[in-house]
Amino acid sequence: MKCISGTFCPDQKDSPEKAARKKVAFFLVLAFALSVVGWIFVTKYTSAGDRLGLVLATIFTMWCPGIAGLITRYYFQGNLKGFGFCIGEYRWQVIAFGLPVAVGLLIFGAAWVSGIAGFNSYMASTILSLAYIPAFAYSLCLNIFAAAGEEIGWRGLLVPEMAKFMGFTELALISGAIWTVWHFPLILFSTYNGAGPLWYSVLVFIPSVMGAGLILAWLRLKSGSVITAILFHGFWNYFIQQFYPMLTVSTPASDMMLGEFGWACPVAYVLLAVVFWHYRSGIPAGIK
Repeated sequence: MKCISGTFCPDQKDSPEKAARKKVAFFLVLAFALSVVGWIFVTKYTSAGDRLGLVLATIFTMWCPGIAGLITRYYFQGNLKGFGFCIGEYRWQVIAFGLPVAVGLLIFGAAWVSGIAGFNSYMASTILSLAYIPAFAYSLCLNIFAAAGEEIGWRGLLVPEMAKFMGFTELALISGAIWTVWHFPLILFSTYNGAGPLWYSVLVFIPSVMGAGLILAWLRLKSGSVITAILFHGFWNYFIQQFYPMLTVSTPASDMMLGEFGWACPVAYVLLAVVFWHYRSGIPAGIK
């Protein structure tokens, strides 16, 4: 049977649940197969000390799930409907970019006030000046672009398709676990890890990503928009990995506390995940 566009639609004779399972399986195989290429280049450029090559390889790797998601949708449907490329209610977009900024400020602010880390007033005068706006906009947009690659795949395709044959708690945990495992080669074979021992980076990273996975799944399903997930992911990466660290004078204690591989991040994510999970009943039954 052919779609209107002329492409074969493998799921036209299947039940919605069976069709969704096929899409999920196809997507995961393709996403990880493509990512292997990215992981190889990330490892290569890390060993060579090529910073530009590493950045480009990392962005390519982050886009592998998105590319797999686009291919999967078109192969099974003959179109790209279902990702949630819409704005939806503005309140979800505000929450999506506002929450990372607020939580990051709370985490880093606690370190500054407590003396665990110092506040870099010199950098603050630069970053908070009008002259820094172009650099700020460029860095933020780059992070959002890179995050879009992941979110189009994980929350644009995987989460809404899984929601067609399992409940929210199950899909949030399973999709979060898949997302966590996907990061392991980057942690083990590149510079994507913390200042402490490698085992510590892995230990704090697992609950962080599991918690983030639940929050992102909730936002995607509640809002009907993958843009919420893209904004949350992009803003979190920029403010936690770049903006707030530039305002911080690090210490041995702050290295173990702050950033994606500090202990404060999993604490914040787990607490937020519990709050979002509590309101899981508000997620609409019809997945857009």
